[in-house]
Amino acid sequence: MILELADISIHPGQNAAFEEAIERGLKTVIAHAKGFEGFKVNRGIESPQRYILQIFWTTLEDHTVGFRGSPAFAEWRAIVGPFFASPP
Repeated sequence: MILELADISIHPGQNAAFEEAIERGLKTVIAHAKGFEGFKVNRGIESPQRYILQIFWTTLEDHTVGFRGSPAFAEWRAIVGPFFASPP
């Protein structure tokens, strides 16, 4: 199993909308990717605009080739990308 970690900073005041978007994107896009095994999202306490996204993949290639190289990656980024204060 491979663990992907994404350190995400969002624009202030967008927490509720981002949390809805990330859940929707994970469940409707990433969950259907080959090799997807699960996820966990943690919100920062000291920095409430910071999130750590953990995604569990069967193999590295499932993430780097199968998902990142597919149209699903663009669909995922269209859902969550507008909230990013900077790229993860």
